[in-house]
Amino acid sequence: MENGNIAIYQSPDGQTIDVVLENDTIWLTQAQIIELFGSSKANISEHIKNIFIFNELEKNLTVRKIRTVRQEGKRKVVREIEHYNLDMIISIGYRVNSKRGTQFRIWANKILKDYLIEGYALNEKRLKEKTQQLDALKQTVRLLSNMLESNPLSSDEASGLIKVLADYTYALDVLDKYDHRTLTIEATHKKPSFVATYEEAMKAIRSLKEKFGGSSLFGNEKDESFKSSIATIYQSFGGVDLYPSVEEKAANLLYFVVKNHSFSDGNKRIAAFLFVWFLEKNGLLYRNDGTKRLADNALVALTLMIAESKPDEKDIMAQVVINLINGYN
Repeated sequence: MENGNIAIYQSPDGQTIDVVLENDTIWLTQAQIIELFGSSKANISEHIKNIFIFNELEKNLTVRKIRTVRQEGKRKVVREIEHYNLDMIISIGYRVNSKRGTQFRIWANKILKDYLIEGYALNEKRLKEKTQQLDALKQTVRLLSNMLESNPLSSDEASGLIKVLADYTYALDVLDKYDHRTLTIEATHKKPSFVATYEEAMKAIRSLKEKFGGSSLFGNEKDESFKSSIATIYQSFGGVDLYPSVEEKAANLLYFVVKNHSFSDGNKRIAAFLFVWFLEKNGLLYRNDGTKRLADNALVALTLMIAESKPDEKDIMAQVVINLINGYN
């Protein structure tokens, strides 16, 4: 029987214990463990102590304080009490070697299985509902946008609202694809009007330092990795570019300069600057109406996100950048 995140365990001999279900495991207080195994406080405390001494379990993973509410007379008292998870309960159970311990483990594993299956089913239902809502929103905005094109509204405010909704729908779509790892490279420009060279890039970096100042170490190369970054975005195999579009080259240039730490100081600033410089030289920094394809705060967020990302996330990081500067923007 379940009541919120509480399950009630009843042993074959009639013993009843309220068990906390949280973070996909079962939690009991020391007093409950003593009651469960029919043991003493000294005995259970000694077992717990030895489990940690011999590094059988990690304390921060198996012990946590859980807020409990108890009725004491006419008032409710809230306390934080240490609880131990199923791993600890099982380890203690093997040491006391009691029949009750075996019975509890069988029950606990069944309850956990049911709990996880039910939770998975609930999450699947919520995800399906969320996806349906997102699809409905996107479809609604598309219809509104089409209506705006065929029959413009007289109100500038209404027109602006629909435009904002349409823009955010694309952003939601990108986030949804990111979550499901289904981002693809679309609406990119295949023919660059500018080819970046190591010499031109270094000249641009020196101009950045002169314009905004910086330490004597700003833009100082530590090794040959920056030269390699420039060469890599133009790398080809069998006559086919590894990064065939301008957007792919720009995204990977941003990634390589951030991650390679080629300079003694200013790596993230240099990476963001070269990204903007590369797009501007190729005529892709601005939309036809003169606005930037990528807002300044979005560029900062992307640069920091790349800096904190794991090496195996390189492709997805590049795809996110590409989707924010492609022809759909």
